[in-house]
Amino acid sequence: MMKPAESVAAHSKNGGTGIIETVADILEREVNHVIQEWLTRVEKDPDLMHIPLNHEKRTGHLPHLLHDLIKRLRLDADTKAPISKVAAEHGDLRCKQGYTVAMMVEESRLLQVSIFTTLHQNVKQLEFDALLPDVVTIADEVDAQLKEQMLRFMAATKTEKAKGK
Repeated sequence: MMKPAESVAAHSKNGGTGIIETVADILEREVNHVIQEWLTRVEKDPDLMHIPLNHEKRTGHLPHLLHDLIKRLRLDADTKAPISKVAAEHGDLRCKQGYTVAMMVEESRLLQVSIFTTLHQNVKQLEFDALLPDVVTIADEVDAQLKEQMLRFMAATKTEKAKGK
């Protein structure tokens, strides 16, 4: 008996699960899971937990950053990605909250780990043809967001020091 063409195509692309999703689709569906993965990792880091924050203040930026990432994943390859305004605002916020540069870098690293862990947990649904380019895009976007955060963080730090003089 022959399998329907769709099942054969799905089998050849993702190991036979029959459901194929893009990385953007999986991340959009799993936003809350990514945030929970990230928070679990953050809560295990004594340096990050040194700053006492409620759930909203610690994670409130993540849905927006993830939305920017998902939007970037859906752009045509030749399209220049816009700079994340949310990332810039997050840099200001973390400066006011008393974070250090190292703490922000660690948060960003943990975000990438959480994203990739979530994708790994959904590997049977992944569209493999675009996986590696999407991984590159994720790393590039999260790093671009971190750069924007750092620029604003350093500017805010400079402003705070100037006020203190």
